Amino acid sequence: MKKTVLFWILSFVITIITAYYQRVTGPTYPLSGTSEFDNNSIRYKFERSHSCSENASVIVPVSSMTTEGVLKWKRYKTTDSFTVVKMGQTEGKLVAELPKQPSAGKLEYFVVLTNGDKQLKMPEKQNIVIRFKGDVPPWILIPHIIAMFGTMLLSTRTGLEFFNKGYNLKKLTFWTLGFLIIGGMVLGPLTQLYAFNALWTGIPFGTDLTDNKTLIALAGWLIALIALYKAKRPEAWALFAAVLLTAVYMIPHSLFGSELDYNKMEKQQKSVETIKPWQD
Repeated sequence: MKKTVLFWILSFVITIITAYYQRVTGPTYPLSGTSEFDNNSIRYKFERSHSCSENASVIVPVSSMTTEGVLKWKRYKTTDSFTVVKMGQTEGKLVAELPKQPSAGKLEYFVVLTNGDKQLKMPEKQNIVIRFKGDVPPWILIPHIIAMFGTMLLSTRTGLEFFNKGYNLKKLTFWTLGFLIIGGMVLGPLTQLYAFNALWTGIPFGTDLTDNKTLIALAGWLIALIALYKAKRPEAWALFAAVLLTAVYMIPHSLFGSELDYNKMEKQQKSVETIKPWQD
């Protein structure tokens, strides 16, 4: 009993650490930092993911009323020139907005502060890329998050049966697979459909690492399931599947995710505009 409780606690801790790491290292996590400007420290936090139903606010806190700023943005991976937007100042903050984009549309942007002859680009070494997404209904998103968290927890716990002689291996394997299929192969695609108008963008249709990670994890646990009935030491295969799932979960979330091709979209729009309706 003590060993079982210890395994569940260890599984929970590993799950929390893995989920947090995956979240904060992903390309959609807000970019935050501190810049020094005009003898003041400016803490910024720029969005890298936003709903396509509304404009995205860009806010920079400033301590000096004489500090001005402009927001520069353009559509990602296009030859567009940067659009320059003067930021308004209110309650010690410089504020401007990025225009909302279609699902999976991305904008590249940065802020330039000026005060007299002093100037600062924020962030200093890189531009920010923000991706817009559709709103996912809570009745899909919440169960999806719970199921994927449960998958990681159950996967880790099942893998630890390697050190428990596999007493609960069969039951835990089925629970792990059940959560993975529901969370990753059913609710995951539905979440993506609402967010980016695409049900599946992994193999063989694309390179979305989130979808491909799920596929790899599923393959690992299907092998572990077969090993329950075919292998001499199925607990070793369960440990393999658990390590594999943890490894793919450590890959940042939404890396190589859905991305709107503006150039392709414009070509399609032009081709539609050139088609004339039939006339009697």
